[in-house]
Amino acid sequence: YQNTETENTQNQFSNAVKQLQCGKLLRKANITKNCGIPAFEVFQFLLLLVFQGKNLFRFLNSKHKDQAVSKNTYYRFLNETSYNWKKFLLFLAVKVTSVFDTLTRPERVKVLVLDDSVIKRNRSKKVELLARVYGHVEHKFQKGFTLLTLGWSDGYSFIPVSFNMLSSAKKSNRYQEIASDVDRRSNGYKARKESMMAKTDAAVLMVGQALSAGIQADHVLMDTWFTTEPMMRSILAAGLDVIGMVKQLKQLYTYKGRAYTLPELQKFVHFDGVNDIFGSLCVTTKKGIPVKIVFVRNRNKRSECLYLLSTD
Repeated sequence: YQNTETENTQNQFSNAVKQLQCGKLLRKANITKNCGIPAFEVFQFLLLLVFQGKNLFRFLNSKHKDQAVSKNTYYRFLNETSYNWKKFLLFLAVKVTSVFDTLTRPERVKVLVLDDSVIKRNRSKKVELLARVYGHVEHKFQKGFTLLTLGWSDGYSFIPVSFNMLSSAKKSNRYQEIASDVDRRSNGYKARKESMMAKTDAAVLMVGQALSAGIQADHVLMDTWFTTEPMMRSILAAGLDVIGMVKQLKQLYTYKGRAYTLPELQKFVHFDGVNDIFGSLCVTTKKGIPVKIVFVRNRNKRSECLYLLSTD
């Protein structure tokens, strides 16, 4: 039974890879090999391991190792600096979202979703571009990287679009720099340079690249870290609206000719113990961007209010 199930998984997987034209997309992203096992076959094998929940190292040391080629082939493939994996993921996202567009109503709202998380490497010392990064979940600095991700959603499906494993824009926060043996003309070197961008600049670049590639979206959803006035201006300039959570800081918003903080604006909204959405106000930011502030109940602490901002 297990062998039959494995064969069915492999067949379904192969059909999906062919329908998505992954071989063609790999070539467009410069993921090719001049000799030996074709890059597409190596890629397909590694991806299938993920869908089967298997580990490459353990597989190569198991009784099934005869089904694979040498481990050096796989590790060289994964470490090749000329391959542009970000471009491959973007091409694949365009392919998938365009198929989804044919299956859904034109009026369905589509969004790009920005998020970031910390990849901890607290025990590391010599990892390339290792940095001191701030984790806003634990509210402290740690050794590691910030994984910045961009996704696409229509409210029902979620598709990864792009990523950037950020080091730090500040040299003083980096424990290691770019390895000296990396070819400056390679895609790997360009990715390393992008990893040293400021988080908001990297986010704007990713959104721009997604739109240029053909990703269709109406809004960008973001967390408090990204919902700043300069960031909003950049997203609006790209032709998209912003929906994001706002921190309760000292920033002022103009309402009916007067400037107020977020807690002061709460006084103009009726609060009750039943509804989770208390209301909204149309205000302008310090630099004159018209926005709507929506006041919602904090699900984790019902006595508190959260603030959502929308430029739409």
